[in-house]
Amino acid sequence: MTALLPHHDGSPLHVSDDAPALGDVVRVRLRVPAGYGPLRAVRTRSNPDHEPAWTDAALVGTIDGWDWWEAPVTVRNPRHGYRFLLLHRDGRREWLNQTGIHTTETLDAEDFALVAAPAAPAWLHESVMYQVFPDRFARSAQADEHPTPDWAIPASWDTPVDPVMPGRAAQFYGGDLPGVIEHLDHLVDLGVNLLYLTPVFPAASNHRYDASSFFGVDPLLGGDEAYARLIREAHARGIRVIGDLTSNHSGDRHEWFRAAYRHPGAPEEEFYYFTDAENTAYESWLGYASLPKFDWSSEELRRRFITGDDAVVAHWLKDPFRADGWRVDVANMTGRLGAIDLNPEVRRLLRETVRRIDPDAILLGESTNDAASDLQGDGWDGAMTYPSFTRPVWGWLSEATGAPYLTADGSVQTDAWFFGQPTDGIPRYTAQEFVEAVTRFTAGIPWRIRISNMQPLDTHDTARFATNAAPGTIPVAVGLSMTLPGLPVVFAGDEFGLTGADGESSRTPIPWGSEADPAVAERLALYRELVGLRRAHPVLGTGGLRWLHVDDACVVFVRESAAESVLVLAARGDVDVELASGAVPGAAAAEALVGDATFGVSSDGAVALAADGPVFAAWALPGVRVPGV
Repeated sequence: MTALLPHHDGSPLHVSDDAPALGDVVRVRLRVPAGYGPLRAVRTRSNPDHEPAWTDAALVGTIDGWDWWEAPVTVRNPRHGYRFLLLHRDGRREWLNQTGIHTTETLDAEDFALVAAPAAPAWLHESVMYQVFPDRFARSAQADEHPTPDWAIPASWDTPVDPVMPGRAAQFYGGDLPGVIEHLDHLVDLGVNLLYLTPVFPAASNHRYDASSFFGVDPLLGGDEAYARLIREAHARGIRVIGDLTSNHSGDRHEWFRAAYRHPGAPEEEFYYFTDAENTAYESWLGYASLPKFDWSSEELRRRFITGDDAVVAHWLKDPFRADGWRVDVANMTGRLGAIDLNPEVRRLLRETVRRIDPDAILLGESTNDAASDLQGDGWDGAMTYPSFTRPVWGWLSEATGAPYLTADGSVQTDAWFFGQPTDGIPRYTAQEFVEAVTRFTAGIPWRIRISNMQPLDTHDTARFATNAAPGTIPVAVGLSMTLPGLPVVFAGDEFGLTGADGESSRTPIPWGSEADPAVAERLALYRELVGLRRAHPVLGTGGLRWLHVDDACVVFVRESAAESVLVLAARGDVDVELASGAVPGAAAAEALVGDATFGVSSDGAVALAADGPVFAAWALPGVRVPGV
């Protein structure tokens, strides 16, 4: 039985204002199990201007077996970190930060943090995202009217994906935006309400991350009118739409690059890192010549791309399009080259422009590894990042098949793909290690940003999770994506049971017409149920997170707010767990929501959970009572 521990997170139960201004006083609350200690005092320790500052907490009441302490914290810096110091009567002291309870001093980087900047719009936390790769989602009859572009290798909808170059980048199925419009009701049926499209700009690849212009939609996709119509039709169904923008690079066919290439002295030459006098050699993304890298020291590039009223960023947020924000590709490398680091300036400019054009729009950045240093509230509302959820859940719930697959150069690989890491396949984690990894990679991120981070099982850049999922674990993984703090993401095709051995192989055309197949129907029903769970319970978007039990095979946690709570059980193996009295206030009123598990409550309030694994289950609970509220 796991002992109850003091708890704080950035949710409204514990923080009076998650978007304060500099100089504001925020009241922060700490929950301590009654009788813990006993404690002589509780204090907060902040570090404004890198000089420690302290406040005393007062015990404001005891309710449902918890003592509630409250302290004032004056916000002095844009990112204002704080932690709690617990002083025991016997002289012991403990520190509480985002990694948990400690007996020695802790790192400032892992403090709880308040962000003195406008928060992301509330609708973001009510959203379930659905990602579409346009070439592979749906092909309308209109697509037949378009000639095959010069770079493309045409493929019929049922042609297998070619994972070897040049097919890897040039295989062309012809999916278009009218095709997406024709299937918007599928999104409604699934329950998702945020559509993320990978790039729609004209380009010379099937992925379109090598844009030749940022001011028009690829005619192969239906052009500007189709994009405007898609957004209107989506909005009419309660679905918001965000685009995908490459701030790190353009394509080598881009109009700006062509104006500068072999043209020394052209105004656009300052947009790129040319390295010879003839403007023929240049820096590019990871050495790919087709993706020349932007030099963000150029004020004119900043004006054309971000800050100008007619800039790229603003253009698509205005009429006639009215997109709801951006996911920014390779955000982590943007403005960075060797000793140069303009990334903070660029992300701040992006946020200022997005908020100025549409305060209700969002800005998400791609930062696929440890993203904490870039996610401190000064730019991105959140990020597409993998180590804080995706990679840990793969490590816990995968069982690599060893099936051979082809890589880009045509060689055969049998070690399962794992995010480009040369680690001989997918690591094997216990549930304990899963929780440790999630905690480690979220500890340096303010809570407000954490709950805005994209939380995918897979994307267009990864293998599909189902490819190597251990038997029975897909409901567990999908359930975790919908219930842990973050923005759930469904990559189009996961709900059809598609697989793919790596990022390019995962970009499989959607098998429309297969919905009645028993296996597909079962998977669709699972996604409807779990997306529905997320949408029906706002606490899963903004509520706190408290881990109640973790062992090698099983995790139990609760998402909490004053209005409601949801208890979650996720396990790869069989479950026989007892939660201590007081761990789950209101347990006697629990109502089963999803999953096949037994929930029992003893007379003293202890909770027993049992199930045959793998299992994902959830129960609705009353909201948390707070003294004086």
